[in-house]
Amino acid sequence: MNLDWKGFAALSALFAALTAIFGKLGVADINSNLATFLRTLVILAVSALLLSVRGEWENPARLSARGCLFLVLSGVATGLSWLCYYRALQIGPASRVAPIDKLSVVIVVALAVLFLGERLTWKVGVGAILVSAGAILVAL
Repeated sequence: MNLDWKGFAALSALFAALTAIFGKLGVADINSNLATFLRTLVILAVSALLLSVRGEWENPARLSARGCLFLVLSGVATGLSWLCYYRALQIGPASRVAPIDKLSVVIVVALAVLFLGERLTWKVGVGAILVSAGAILVAL
């Protein structure tokens, strides 16, 4: 696929929306923690298939230790996020859970400025404020 970062980001948003809808339907009949585990197994299988089809497996000894550390931390954060997200979906309406989850956009902006040295432009700042306002408005 010859998409730029914006195309992949748009696909990510589409699949995230489907995640909320399918997840809400799934946790109606299955414990949210078990649902997260099952979802993780599917992601593992799909990722392994993609790596195999594209021939992208690498020798673990050649991987960056720093990169692996941050990917492990990212995995822990992802797992905790999913556990909380599925529990929220199990007990709350998807149309209100998903917007609150999207406040992660605002948190990412703040953390990117603080820890990654990214510049906070007026467009990004106003956008973050609007995302916050929209999420709060939809979630109320």
